[in-house]
Amino acid sequence: MSKLSEATRNKLKSVSTATVATALFKRGLRIQMIQDVHPVGPDQPTMVGEAFTLRYMPAREDLNTIEVFRDRSHPQRKAVEDCPPGAVLVMDSRKDARAASAGAILVTRLMKRGVAGVVTDGGFRDSAEIAKLGIPAYHHRPSAPTNLTLHQAIEINVPIGCGDAPVFPGDVILGDADGVIVIPAHLADEIANETFEMTAFEDFVTEEVSRGRGIFGLYPATDPQTLTDFAEWRKKNGR
Repeated sequence: MSKLSEATRNKLKSVSTATVATALFKRGLRIQMIQDVHPVGPDQPTMVGEAFTLRYMPAREDLNTIEVFRDRSHPQRKAVEDCPPGAVLVMDSRKDARAASAGAILVTRLMKRGVAGVVTDGGFRDSAEIAKLGIPAYHHRPSAPTNLTLHQAIEINVPIGCGDAPVFPGDVILGDADGVIVIPAHLADEIANETFEMTAFEDFVTEEVSRGRGIFGLYPATDPQTLTDFAEWRKKNGR
């Protein structure tokens, strides 16, 4: 798994999924947003980390009994213990929230191990408890039934689809109030630098619009005066 530099991690923590989506769109990447996942809690911190994946398949009842948890190599349990600190556990639950992908005990363990966040395109049980933990967590909706009901954990740290987005191990996951986006690992530094600059400009534009300035020539910056004003704003604000 590639390792994010602290500089890149910190820059991504200061930008939005919307800004990253625009930067990826410029590069022809249009389906990087994980669809239909939402923050479990309203006040989660921004989530940034490398993807560590878990893939579920439809459960076959004779192979997915409660006794499977006696096996220490069970992929769900192993993923919780193997996901590296600073990474994000991303689960492919086939967009099926009829049974939980995980619950509060496993998410607490991830948090205590220093994992940066957790995402499923299915659901979490104990979602109210997870919301109180403080770890960024995203799912489609709450789901009480145990994962064994419908999901058979089958592989860890392999390429998956999560909410229609392709996720490869080591890709960089960014989550905020708008949702979760996947940044291909080889683009992480480039996207972080570009979106950090974009965010500064967007903050400048927001201030100008709030003062009553029109958007023509300002956004996008087709008027040369806009760039002059932006340079002065950056100097004044240390941006």
